Amino acid sequence: MDLRTRISTDLKQAMKDKAVERLSTLRLVNAAIKDKDIAARAEGNDDGVGEDEVLAILGKMAKQRLESARAYEEGGRLDLAERERSEIEVIEEFLPRQLDENETTAAVDAAVVEVGASSIRDMGKVMGVLKAKYTGQMDFGRVGPMLKDRLSN
Repeated sequence: MDLRTRISTDLKQAMKDKAVERLSTLRLVNAAIKDKDIAARAEGNDDGVGEDEVLAILGKMAKQRLESARAYEEGGRLDLAERERSEIEVIEEFLPRQLDENETTAAVDAAVVEVGASSIRDMGKVMGVLKAKYTGQMDFGRVGPMLKDRLSN
């Protein structure tokens, strides 16, 4: 079952279960996907966005909520921070398992070897390979500096 179908099915189930918070989060996810679909259609892609793009949308939404939760905690609004964290849990149900530190390092090393990267100028090629294989499974914000370190040595 593809990701869109899973989200739609879960949205319908949340309606039946009267799970208000879950339903709200799933509606936000659906809206974000539809926004990207509309943008893709404007560019001539009548099928909308693919599975990889949906994963990227979900990853971005989870990251935004994590940043919001931290800001709310710093501001002493623990109720709002808790709500953001509960939304993250719902979103993460649809994301693949995140790679741990060792797996991320191994994936970066394998991509460097695959591309034959030897300098910082090859960073874009390596990131392209990683994004193709591991979208939604690793935080590319952390991978960038790790890769930069590895290629500058």
